[in-house]
Amino acid sequence: MKVLETDRLILRRISTDDAEFMLELLNNPSWLQFIGDKGVRTVEDARNYILKGPVEMYARLGFGLYLTELKADGVPIGICGLIKRDSLEDVDIGFAFLPRFWAKGYAYESASATIAYGKNVLGLNRIAAITSLNNHSSAKLLEKLGLQFERMVSLSNGAQEVRLYASDVHFQPQFIS
Repeated sequence: MKVLETDRLILRRISTDDAEFMLELLNNPSWLQFIGDKGVRTVEDARNYILKGPVEMYARLGFGLYLTELKADGVPIGICGLIKRDSLEDVDIGFAFLPRFWAKGYAYESASATIAYGKNVLGLNRIAAITSLNNHSSAKLLEKLGLQFERMVSLSNGAQEVRLYASDVHFQPQFIS
């Protein structure tokens, strides 16, 4: 189900049909380094990850992480969306792309659309983001998106601290004439 569309991208709900792509993304060295090992090693593991993560969040909150694909040919390139973690007060934006699609503006394009969606459709007043201490590319993108570093946080007891970025967003209703 399509949620957002930009000039070059479509963001849609992730389904179990995307398990092979998610298996590749979740085992990419950059994912493992900056986000962490989710223990997804098979297509079946990926299906379970999709069901217990994004699909469950869609059912519970009406939003979540979305598969990001090229509009021209439907090729999946990554994920971008909104997440509500128990350990954070605010909804946060998350994104990850396969390295072959880095440095093409896709992360900024999808994240900008996602922030606008959070503000204009979901009515969020504030959006946060987290990034590992050594993920300088994501930190730079978050700042380009208008989020500012606030503090270091730990998402759970004993977990390594991550950088917390956030920005107030001002709701602008969309009027239909």
